[in-house]
Amino acid sequence: VAPPRDLQITDPGLLGSLDIEWKPPPSVQTFNECTVKYKLEYRNAGDGDWKVIFTRKLKIRVGFDLSRTAEVKVQTLLKGQCTGDVEVESDWIYATFQVPLQGKLKSEVQNFHCIYHDWEYLKCTWQPGPLTPRGVHYGLYYWYEGLDHAAQCDDYIQDHGVNVGCVLQNLSQAEYQDLNLCVNVTLRLHNLVKPSPPKQLVVSMSAAEELHVAWSPPGGQTPPQCLEYEIQLAEDLEEAKAAWVSVSTQMETALTIPRVNQSHISCARVRGRTNIFCADQGFWSDWIQDCFSVSRKEDKQLFILIPVILSLSSSLIIFMLIGQCKKTSPAGKPLHPSMG
Repeated sequence: VAPPRDLQITDPGLLGSLDIEWKPPPSVQTFNECTVKYKLEYRNAGDGDWKVIFTRKLKIRVGFDLSRTAEVKVQTLLKGQCTGDVEVESDWIYATFQVPLQGKLKSEVQNFHCIYHDWEYLKCTWQPGPLTPRGVHYGLYYWYEGLDHAAQCDDYIQDHGVNVGCVLQNLSQAEYQDLNLCVNVTLRLHNLVKPSPPKQLVVSMSAAEELHVAWSPPGGQTPPQCLEYEIQLAEDLEEAKAAWVSVSTQMETALTIPRVNQSHISCARVRGRTNIFCADQGFWSDWIQDCFSVSRKEDKQLFILIPVILSLSSSLIIFMLIGQCKKTSPAGKPLHPSMG
């Protein structure tokens, strides 16, 4: 079977999503008893692996890092009665695409970083390039499937008049799909979520010397079923050698921990992040912490002895006072002088 013809790559101006289009082989109409489809493989120059798509279409849109050359290859696949039910492959045809570099060399932003806070808003930050000209203006543009064209950020973060970040709101339609930015980064919002800390942390001790930790999911739009939590415990925090120890990571909002010793002070802290059912990765929230005092066994024994000691001390003092009040005169001398 012959390969496809006229493979072309065009840029519709969607910040990294390129249109790949080709024509069928000239003899395709003769294969009435077979199914014709195409195998498309694509990657950026320097990547080791090709991404693969099987399709019957003649045009498809995929995302690339436009700071590097886009590489594409397509072949024809033929299978059916005309091939004895054996899949026949054509040779490959190849095409590349490179966006001309613009701007001053080494003026591109550095340390680009995005976090999707509370499943509500995306905050992206960056640093100006090492050779950024004076008065430079950095603009952030974004696009995802459903937008007619690329849109520009309308809420920039500035440092001395230079745009160094952007806050994007109302991205719910972009969740679970590619979000293309003008810095040639493709993001998945659900993998960038940083939730708020859990709320209403309560730590208590049961009569059986078990530590009970309970909390509520954080506020914001992060679905509660998408959260997991890490719980850490520290004992004797007044000692310099005390350290936090992770005791559990779980999706429930309560945990009972057996205590192995009788510490004077106990603290528990909890933080959350999106779990594996909702994201490939995510950011831990800040910690929420609660501490409480627990008396040592020897302290409890001392508390029992203190009333006994006080009682004995009081009795001894009373006896001493009574003894001092019973003073007598010297022997043979009357207590009162005689009259007359």
